[in-house]
Amino acid sequence: MLRSETATSAERQARALAGLRRYQEAPRVRRTMAPVKRRQGRARLRDYGGSGRPVLIVPSLINPPFILDLMPERSLVRWLATQGFRVWLLDWGEPAPADRAQSVTGHIEQLLLPLLRRFHVPPILVGYCLGGTMSLAAAASGLTAGVATIAAPWHFDGYGDAARAHMAALWSAAEPGCAQLGLVPIEVLQAGFWKLDPARTIAKYEAFADMSGDAAAMFVAMEDWANAGAPLTYAAGAELFERMLVADLPGRGAWKVAGVTVDPLALPCPATEFVSLGDRIVPAATAIGLPDRRDLGAGHVGMVVGSRARAQLWEPLRDWLGGI
Repeated sequence: MLRSETATSAERQARALAGLRRYQEAPRVRRTMAPVKRRQGRARLRDYGGSGRPVLIVPSLINPPFILDLMPERSLVRWLATQGFRVWLLDWGEPAPADRAQSVTGHIEQLLLPLLRRFHVPPILVGYCLGGTMSLAAAASGLTAGVATIAAPWHFDGYGDAARAHMAALWSAAEPGCAQLGLVPIEVLQAGFWKLDPARTIAKYEAFADMSGDAAAMFVAMEDWANAGAPLTYAAGAELFERMLVADLPGRGAWKVAGVTVDPLALPCPATEFVSLGDRIVPAATAIGLPDRRDLGAGHVGMVVGSRARAQLWEPLRDWLGGI
């Protein structure tokens, strides 16, 4: 990808490699997250405190949950806990090869729904990325007081034919090895994300070669998140690629969870979605289509942790949660 994107400029190639080396060698601050208070299998609920109605934040299965608690001043979960809510963050944990048969649907049925049943007061779910897709399905169970999704894909045909064909080819190449492992390494997924916008992938490392101060620290924190994460179980990877990205079961109204076909327009609770119009990872064309939709002018990650995240997402989300 580097050779392709910088074929006409040795200078750009050198800058991108310099930025990559600088990122690899950058000092890191030890990250601490809130303590674990509840468990269901390998899934854990981290307790961020606060008081009031319980709010459960559900991250994607892809990449770690700490994007929602990135830095003290860029932490959606810590901020919400100061706004009149009892905040919990779901940590999906690290799957083992023995978990290979647990699909995306299985994560909802075997981990998320049992955790919801342990709340004395039905929580409001806030799901990010694939975690939003999963939260919407969980909300169909009637165990939640409301659901808000952030950059959550639903109509997977919104990725377009070319991108979906590329993802299918990526899975076709990776599937035999993943089947042997019983897991889908994060590198398989990361390669797919990079190729959604290869020019930007290279350009950001070029820019980092000369970055300094807070911007550089933020870049390192965000890239550490983007380049990290537990593998998916084999069944979750197969469902994501085959039944969601290629077959678009959710968008076609054919996705069943806990025996119920999930219809976002017939949920038994209030629902809203936050959609990023500049999202390359989850394009706006894949959005759910809820009547209550809020469009943001930020990227997939910037909408959660960017300099305008509080005004664009955090505060409107708080106001919606407070109205439930």
